[in-house]
Amino acid sequence: QVQLVESGGGLVQAGGSLRLSCAGSGRTLSSYAVAWFRQTPGKEREFVAGISWSGGSTDYADSVLGRFTISRDNAKNAVYLQMNSLKPEDTAVYYCAANPRRLMRYGYDYWGQGTQVTVSS
Repeated sequence: QVQLVESGGGLVQAGGSLRLSCAGSGRTLSSYAVAWFRQTPGKEREFVAGISWSGGSTDYADSVLGRFTISRDNAKNAVYLQMNSLKPEDTAVYYCAANPRRLMRYGYDYWGQGTQVTVSS
């Protein structure tokens, strides 16, 4: 199985940018579709963006389309989420997740511990 570790979270002003990283260990991350989810207290975890194992297909939630970009570097066993034009409502704990089947918005088997993103107004 694969282990996932997120990094890159922090505090940023509205309109700013952050890049999150998801590093894989154990099995190679190139065998997995990977997605980013986020969660705020009292709310369900929501899908943000996903990428197929090859990087050839991506999917985005409507709320981040045009502002966030997901990418992967299989040689580095990593997946990234570039977040631009951040808004206070993007504040959440961000998780990366992997599954060995296909790009989708649910049903992920492996999860990281999360990284906090806080956007101040």
